[in-house]
Amino acid sequence: MHATHEVTNQSTPYVGVNLFRANRPLRDALHLHAPELELARLDELGAEAGSAALQAHARRANAHLPVLHTHDRHGRRIDEVEFHPSYHALLASALRHGLHGTPWSRGPGGHVERAAAFMLFTEAEPSVLCPVSMSYAAAPALRANPALHAAWGPKLAHTAYDERFIPFDQKSAVTIGMGMTEKQGGSDVRANTTRATPHGKDGWGQRYAVTGHKWFFSAPMCDAFLVLAQTASGLSCLFMPRFLPDGRLNAIAVQRLKHKLGNHANASAEVEFDHATAWLVGEEGRGIPQILAMGALTRLDCALGTAGLMRHALSLALHHTAQRHAFGRPLIAQPLMQNVLADLALESEAATALALRVAVAVDRTDHAPDEHEAVMRRLLTPVAKFWICKRGSHFAQEAMECLGGNGYVEAAGEGVMARIYREMPVNSIWEGAGNIMAIDLLRALRGADVLPALERELAPARGAHAAFDRAAGLVLHSVEQGVHEAQA
Repeated sequence: MHATHEVTNQSTPYVGVNLFRANRPLRDALHLHAPELELARLDELGAEAGSAALQAHARRANAHLPVLHTHDRHGRRIDEVEFHPSYHALLASALRHGLHGTPWSRGPGGHVERAAAFMLFTEAEPSVLCPVSMSYAAAPALRANPALHAAWGPKLAHTAYDERFIPFDQKSAVTIGMGMTEKQGGSDVRANTTRATPHGKDGWGQRYAVTGHKWFFSAPMCDAFLVLAQTASGLSCLFMPRFLPDGRLNAIAVQRLKHKLGNHANASAEVEFDHATAWLVGEEGRGIPQILAMGALTRLDCALGTAGLMRHALSLALHHTAQRHAFGRPLIAQPLMQNVLADLALESEAATALALRVAVAVDRTDHAPDEHEAVMRRLLTPVAKFWICKRGSHFAQEAMECLGGNGYVEAAGEGVMARIYREMPVNSIWEGAGNIMAIDLLRALRGADVLPALERELAPARGAHAAFDRAAGLVLHSVEQGVHEAQA
């Protein structure tokens, strides 16, 4: 067919951009909190994450959904999930840049660098970061079982990616997932019915036979999982590998994969355990505290991930409005559009600053005792998870409006803004929705050390702006009242 018209006034693809160099708010926040941090690795990741090659992998990984194979062609149970090669390419990139277990073995600044890298990679493709985030949170939990930590820890920290579905001792690197949620309980894990009965001891410690199910079992091709199960002493944390030490598959039956609104490249499964073998991590009956510790880290990643998505949505809006003309001038020059973009830019920068501040607290408390940072870590984690993630969906919608209809279309996976919009709700829901975060914050506010810590945290900015001073005063007053009520 002959061309009927010339295509004009359409923005070019947002590719070939070094996302780290383009993100001044992130660089400013790093300079404030970690001025000695070496930035070469982040610069390298920024170039890779913004490349056409990685964005093509993101499109393909989301367009070709994971496929579950419960049996092989001979009728043998295999419970294997097949991913598109682009999924593996993305995960290999994330692990190569140390987004999983590596910060725990690095010196001061490791968690801050990792947080910045997590935000940058989210701009390329967020859904493959689910196993990365769980591996990050699982790494310190394994220390509660020294034998398991000695066997699995080095491979969990390795920056290689080994996608093969084989026993862990034959692999160069591993990932670890989590299994907490059940049909009847959701966030109320105390309602879990999965049972674990003692089944002898070996080199990895106390062994259990686990029977039950998990309703959301994300990234089921991880090499092992930390799961919650009821023991004689109550809910306990157990380590459940996909393959047993003798090379046999563990009794983890993948029933089906979830069909989700977004997060398409990542597989989320429903599984059942039929006397699956697992090993105790920590003490019997102390599963809740262990899960809360891991959950605090994955909640941080929810905030980091949403902040990264916000930044990418803003970048797409700025890129489009700078090239798209309407009513005689670029959209970005229109006063109303400038108001919208300014609001988006401010909120994106605030999300970046808050999420990174939590990562700073994690970093400082990981390397040395620090009472102030410990309070900030406990207090700001639910705040960041609630506020940043809750704002994500509206932020994406506003950014989408800047692109108009071009932002609403999927276009065989090339509609990046549409993918961002579908992805936004998951971080608000995963690891506890808004009410759970509010309850967690109320628990955190009971401490007598909260008010002095908040006063110290806010003090450097007091006096710079009257509106900030009023807001800070209201926050401190509310916290003071809450502390008094909790102590009454």
